[in-house]
Parts: sequence; C-alpha cells; structure tokens
Amino acid sequence: MSSKLKDAWFFNVRRDVLSGMTVALALIPEAIAFSILAGVDPMVGLYASFIIALVISFTGGRMGMISAATGAMASLMGPLVAKYGIEYLFAASILTGIIQYLMGVLKFGKFITFIPHSVVIGFVNALAIIIFMAQLPNFAGANWHMYAMVAGTLAIIYGLPYVTKAVPSALVAIIVMTILSINLHLDVRTVGDMGEITQALPFFHLPEFSISWQAIGVILPISLALAIVGITESLMTATIVDEMTETKSDKNREVRGQGIANIASGFFGGMAGCAMIGQTVINVKSGGRSRLSTFVSGVFLLFLIMVLGNVVKQIPMGALVGVMFMVSIGTFDWNSLRTLVKIPRSDALVMVITVAIVVATSNLAIGVLSGVIMSALIFGWRSAKIKAQTSEDKKGGRTYRISGQLFFGTMTYFIDLFDYRNDPDKIIIDFSGSHVWDHSAVTAIAKVIAKYEQLNKSVTCVGLNEESKLLVEQAR
Repeated sequence: MSSKLKDAWFFNVRRDVLSGMTVALALIPEAIAFSILAGVDPMVGLYASFIIALVISFTGGRMGMISAATGAMASLMGPLVAKYGIEYLFAASILTGIIQYLMGVLKFGKFITFIPHSVVIGFVNALAIIIFMAQLPNFAGANWHMYAMVAGTLAIIYGLPYVTKAVPSALVAIIVMTILSINLHLDVRTVGDMGEITQALPFFHLPEFSISWQAIGVILPISLALAIVGITESLMTATIVDEMTETKSDKNREVRGQGIANIASGFFGGMAGCAMIGQTVINVKSGGRSRLSTFVSGVFLLFLIMVLGNVVKQIPMGALVGVMFMVSIGTFDWNSLRTLVKIPRSDALVMVITVAIVVATSNLAIGVLSGVIMSALIFGWRSAKIKAQTSEDKKGGRTYRISGQLFFGTMTYFIDLFDYRNDPDKIIIDFSGSHVWDHSAVTAIAKVIAKYEQLNKSVTCVGLNEESKLLVEQAR
C-alpha cells in the first residue's frame, strides 16, 4: 500500500468506519426531510446523499467532511419542481455540478480567504441555532416517551466517553434507544413515519429534458443559485473542519469535487447537495478523519436502505433528535459569547447581524454575503483616512508627507490636502508613508499636479514604492 493512499484513507480505519456508520444513521431523516422540502420522493434525497458522499470521498479536497442533500439547497428546488417537474430538477442538478466544476477550475476556492473571522463565527453560531430549531417540530404532540428518549440519548452521548471511547457514543445511543423503543413498544415517532423508504438501487437515468434556450433559461438561474449556495456552505464547513482538526484542505479541489458529485447525483436520480456541517461535526467528534469515513457514510447509508430498511424504519426520532442536539451544542462557539463585549464593536455587530440574517432567511449564502459586505464597508471606512504633514526647506519649497492609503475612498480627501494658491513655486509630495492602490488614486495625483501646473508651480513626487510607481507609470 502506498504511503499517499494510506495517508488519505487508511490511517484511522476503526474510528473512520464507526463514525461513518453513525453519520449514515443521522443522514436518513435529514435526507427524507429535505426531499419533502423540495417536493420530491424521499428516495431522491436518499439517493443523492449516497451518491454525493460516495463520489466526494474520492474527489473532495477536505478529508472527513460529509456532503449530501441539504436543506439550503432543497429550499431553492421546491418552486422548480412544482412548476416544471422532477426531470427539470435532475437537469438543474447536473448543470449545478458543471458550474461548480468550472468554478473550481477558475480557483474560486481562494475567495474563502476573504471571509472575516467574525462572519465565520456568525455562520457557525447561526447553523447551530438552525440545527436546534429544526428539531423542535419533532416535539409537537409528543408524549413523555419522546422527552425521556432525547434525555437518555444525551446522557449516553455525554456519559459513555467517561467509561470508554472505543466506539462513538452517538452510535451507541442510537442503537440502545432503538432496542428500547422496539422491545418496550414505546409510542414514539420513528424514521418510517417521515416517509416511505423503497429498497431499490439507484440507476443511471438521462433526464427527460429537451435542450433548448428556453429550457436552459428556466434551469440556469436555479442552477447558478444552487452552485453559489453549495460552494459557500461547503467552503465554510471545510474551514471549520480545518480548525477543528488542525489540518489543511484543498479548497479548489473541494469545489471541483462538489461539482463532480452533483453531476453524478443528477444522472442517478438524485438532487444537488453540498457539505453538511451537522453531519460533519458528528463525523469529526466521533473520530472520523480520513476519506474512508465519508466513503463509509455513503456505502452504509445504501446498506441500511437495501438490507436493513425494515429496521431503519423503526429507529425512534427521539434518538436522532438527541444526536442533533449534541451537534447543535458542539457546533455553537460558546466562547464567542464571552468575548462578544471584548472584541471591537464593529466585529461584534457583523457577527450578530450574520447570525440574524442566516436564522431569519435560512439562506447561508445571503447571510455570509451580507456579513462580508458589511465587513468590507467597515474596513473601507476605517481605511478612508489620509493626512499630510508639511515642512519647509531652506530653498523655499514645501514638502507634503502623505500617510494613509490612497484609493477611490480617499481620492477626494487627498485632493483637498493641498493649499494650491498659497503654496510656494516648488512642491514635493512624499509618498513614503502611503500606497497607491487603484486608478482613482492615480487620477487624484494627476489632478493635484494639474492644479499646481495651472498656477505655474512645479510638483515632484518621491517615495513611491515599486507597486505604486508601476501603477502610476502605466496610467500615464
């Protein structure tokens, strides 16, 4: 076995297999729920989860991350399915994958570095809240059995590690609660109550979709939105896993991998998906680290559907709700509450607004984009400060020493720094403490020089660094 293969797949076999099995159990109700949200048969979400997890284990750039059908993607699919039918959904999923693959080729993954830490924390906390809130409908009309089962699940999850860490405590909790539910004939909702699970393999299927400009015009806006939402959630989740495991990931490979997985899903009767932070947290906290854990989650999901379908239907929702409560608690950055009053107010505001928008809209892309735009505006406001110190030389000239960034935001302020009429005939502008960033800055310098030349005064620019000098020379 080559060292590269071992480093990617087989350095953590036992934990990866067990964590992958745990994730597969948690994927089933989620996939069914998201299928219902999209207005399609539950098997569409289950097939998508199996295929995406399987493919991304080979093509993805973040080991240990779980990708499958997700709520963020499903919420965009409902109107398309309702108006045009499921075949258009399959076509849109394939086009989504193609767009994502091209985004990976164009190295869109690097844009994750432009997302501020305050937005990342807001994203994480918002997801934790959404995961928690998504479990609450399961308590509607529930009896005390449901509450006892959730409490018992959490007790096992948090208590078992004090006894042994040989197996994931979440997996043990699901098995124990299922056995209790079946043997005691408890009156609780089960996975089977969420939707019909058909014991059938996915098969290759060409969407019944007439390729025309009109048809492409229908699916393109949906596919583009799906691609952006999927990549945003996947890259954010990859960044979180990077921090949790203290390892690095290949973001551009992940973008390409998501595209390939969604193309495969569309051709095998599934819908487009992306990374799932909830299931990823389950995987990581259960010890999953390599590609094998993602692979096992997909394969075991299919095994559960095909072989243990009747058993899976009897898994109590209380056990899975307890697991997701654990995910919510573990995902939320509790330290951010303590530091909220200590960090700059602008960062705290960005964090809170990101959380509010994501929770209110359930749209991760809008929340993250809003946070990034707000952070950029705050950064621009702080950077839009430029000043000058003046000094006279023995020959009667005046020197302006510029400090601050010269760009479109400080262009007007820069022009107003100078006393054109009262200055002497010889002016020196020293840019040693400044940097020229864009064409607006070059235009501002040209306007200042022109104003002095109109008064028959000479201007000399000194102290420009190499990048600034090159930008000024190119604009001439």
